[in-house]
Formats: sequence, structure tokens, C-alpha cells
Amino acid sequence: MTQSPLFILLLFGGALYLAKIWYEDFRANAGAEPHPRALPGAFPAPRLALLIAAGGALFLVLVETGGEIALGVSAEQSDITVLFLLAMVGAGIIEEVLFRGYLVVEGKGRAWLIGSILLFSLLFSLAHYQYYVEVPEEGSWTEFTFKTDAKSAWSLLLLFLNSLWFYAVRFLPFNPRHSLLPCFVAHISSNLGVFIVKAAQGHVTSLF
Repeated sequence: MTQSPLFILLLFGGALYLAKIWYEDFRANAGAEPHPRALPGAFPAPRLALLIAAGGALFLVLVETGGEIALGVSAEQSDITVLFLLAMVGAGIIEEVLFRGYLVVEGKGRAWLIGSILLFSLLFSLAHYQYYVEVPEEGSWTEFTFKTDAKSAWSLLLLFLNSLWFYAVRFLPFNPRHSLLPCFVAHISSNLGVFIVKAAQGHVTSLF
């Protein structure tokens, strides 16, 4: 994800607008006249579901950080700015509506649900794997190669596990109405945890 301040602000603004629409649908679904074309998962969730979602996400951040230390690759981090935190929060909203809201097969049985979760979790991981590809300086994106070092492989695995967790907190029994609220909480908690780890390791380098 680019660290251009303009891009970050546009992304965050778009995420806030999407959150506003989702919240309007949330309020309508709680009232007498729910929106017939509401965004997915615009329902309340038990407080326990939110706590479980955040706790699991932060646990995975600890697992990822511990794995990087064990592999000796904790220093191989990309540097980010403080402003980039807005992009991380915005992504936690936009990606949850897209992946956990729309990219899942509901209403066709357990097998279809689990199969779609696995498939789209792989897609989610590969979509983020753009950060772990090598492009020749004078070449083009058609000539890129996937990095196969320990850091990239570990990051790819954790991306997949995070996606599974984000789906789980929507469809496990502690979230009976399949609300997206726990997904938002889990994803944003994960990204905040990553930001804190980067800051502690000295990889948050400037304000902008």
C-alpha cells in the first residue's frame, strides 16, 4: 500500500464514508424499517464477541512477532509513517465489508461456507502478498517474482490465519446475527497491534 499522504487521506475518507453508510443500515435494521439493500452484517453483536475478536487478533500479532524473532527476521520490517496508521484503520473497514461481507457463500450449507472462507482467505493473503514480490528495477510488473525468504513465507501464513480469524468472528455462535462489528474490531485491533510493534522496533520513522 502506497504511503503517499494524499492516497492515505483519500483511503481513510472513503473508509469513513463506507462506515457511515454501514452505520445507517445498522440503525435501520434495528428499527421498524430495515433497508432492503443494506450492506452485509449491519447488525449488533454481543460485547463478548467484540472482546473475543480483539483478543484473538492481538494474539495473532504476538504469534507473528514471536515467529519473526525466532526466525531472526524481526529487523526485516518495512518502515512506515505515523500517518500510515489512518490507512491501516481504513483498510480494516473497507476490506471487512468486501471480504467478510460480500466474498463469502452463505445460505448453501456448511461445506459451501467453509470452502468459500478458505478460498477467499487465500485470495486475501495473495492480495496482500504484493508487499512480498520482487520487481526488476528496469522491468515491469509482468516480470515480478515472489519472494521465498523466511520473512515473506511467515507473513503469508499469518495473513491467511488472520483472514480465517476475521471470518470466524462473523460466523461462530458467539455472533448469532453474523454482524460485521466483530470483524471490524478484529481487523483494526490487528492493524493497531502491528503498528505498535513497528513503533517499538523503531520502524515508525516520521509523522508524514
